[in-house]
Amino acid sequence: MKIVKHFLLIMKHKYWVGYYCTKAHITWRGIMHDMSKFSPTEFLESIKYYAGNRSPIDVCKEKNGYSSAWLHHKGRNPHHYEYWQDNFDNGGKPLQMPFKYAIELICDYLGAGRAYMKNDFSYEAEYNWWKQKITKPIAMHPQTKAFVEIMLSTMAKENSCDCLRPNRAKYFYNLVNELKGVINGK
Repeated sequence: MKIVKHFLLIMKHKYWVGYYCTKAHITWRGIMHDMSKFSPTEFLESIKYYAGNRSPIDVCKEKNGYSSAWLHHKGRNPHHYEYWQDNFDNGGKPLQMPFKYAIELICDYLGAGRAYMKNDFSYEAEYNWWKQKITKPIAMHPQTKAFVEIMLSTMAKENSCDCLRPNRAKYFYNLVNELKGVINGK
């Protein structure tokens, strides 16, 4: 039964990511989003650790200290900020995400929120999830982090995903880049 529940959860997530990607005019990214979740490496582990109310990857990490599915997933999906890391031999360095992947990251967060929060989803709840997430250090580039912050806080304030429209989203992305000295503390 876990196999069916997990498959349906993936499909619900993909539906919502597709919905938001369409709003952002990156429909193809929404269609292709997370196709690696159907690979044996990701799908089989996720069935084993399926919980229904949170990512099976998180459950696996808690139990084993790592997740093979996550290592596979983040390395094949550039909409994850963890994909944009380099220079590990010198301590690691987060790289700024290109706009199309940064906006897909936001659509991914919203899609996960819709899939896991179900009827309790709201843009405010999603923003609260984000604020909780960033209470711990995350290896996200400061401009990418600021972009996610602006987008999710705007959605919460407006109770709308209108800021996903390309002209508004690109405005916020460019604004964050113009303010990079302030954001990076320089």
